[in-house]
Amino acid sequence: MGKHILVIEDEPNIIEAIRFILSRDGWRVDTHSNGEDAVEVVKRTLPDVLVLDVMLPNKSGYDILKELREAEDTRALPILMLTARGQTKDREMAERYGASQFMTKPFSNAEVLENLRQLVGADT
Repeated sequence: MGKHILVIEDEPNIIEAIRFILSRDGWRVDTHSNGEDAVEVVKRTLPDVLVLDVMLPNKSGYDILKELREAEDTRALPILMLTARGQTKDREMAERYGASQFMTKPFSNAEVLENLRQLVGADT
């Protein structure tokens, strides 16, 4: 597959879990853990798909999502939102701001892989 993914997440165990399953599946994985400059990192690395946590230091994943959707070069980027809070309002907010998909933690490895394959498959 060889797709490039950027994971913006601040929990090391989740970063490692996602990195492990995707690397094993042939993906090129980059990670970033600070919300403050996340938008610049996305624009600089231009991944095929983005995994974005809602709760990040210095800036919320929703704010990052909103900025990415407002920018011409990242408007169509497939984005999978991750959150520890799976309330309906969180899902609705992610959808309203333009998340491609939404997953709650904890998640299964198979679920992550399946969702990401769908996102890039739909875009290639």
